[in-house]
Amino acid sequence: MTISSTQKIREKKRRFLAREQLIIDTALSLLIDAGIERVTVAEIARQAGIGKGTVYKHFESKSEIMMRIMLDYEKSTATNLLAGIQATENGDPGAVVKAYFESRLANPALDRLVQQLEIRLEEEPSVARQMEELLAIRRSSIAKLSSMVEKLIKRGILENVPAHYHYLASWALAQGAVDVCFNRGFVDQIDDKEGLLRFITNIGVTMGNRGQLRG
Repeated sequence: MTISSTQKIREKKRRFLAREQLIIDTALSLLIDAGIERVTVAEIARQAGIGKGTVYKHFESKSEIMMRIMLDYEKSTATNLLAGIQATENGDPGAVVKAYFESRLANPALDRLVQQLEIRLEEEPSVARQMEELLAIRRSSIAKLSSMVEKLIKRGILENVPAHYHYLASWALAQGAVDVCFNRGFVDQIDDKEGLLRFITNIGVTMGNRGQLRG
């Protein structure tokens, strides 16, 4: 069977994207296991089973690989939040908060890494454009979240306080949950991490509901 030029191009693109995802997945695993400073492009290539030069066909630097990991995570969180907002619009008031907690707590190690990467790359000129893209996604998510919170306040479901009180409280609880997973003072006490994170998520879903304020 003769393969058309269009099919060849599609197959080449498929292989290119698959290899790119392999690089990202390998880098992510190494960064979580070994830490940011110890991971090199050479080690990523070795673990991925490809040449170092091949990595540079996809990414100009280690910083660009790390930035891609951050962007993918931010986009995934934004997608999940949007689904939660839609579910809330359809009658499930806790869906958007649950979506937020489940996004961040599904993989605490990844969440923690992304936070570390943002601190590392926030002033890195070579990825300034990608960082602005990430921040634009985040601003959009916050705007949509704020609008949804205001609707829930008007419906009498949430306490009548500034909308950002609600989503910043959720951020604080999720942040604390992630930190607990790696705190040396607590980690030995956690024999069921998934159960703990489900418990925290359930608290987050009802946190800020009307009638909770005192004084």
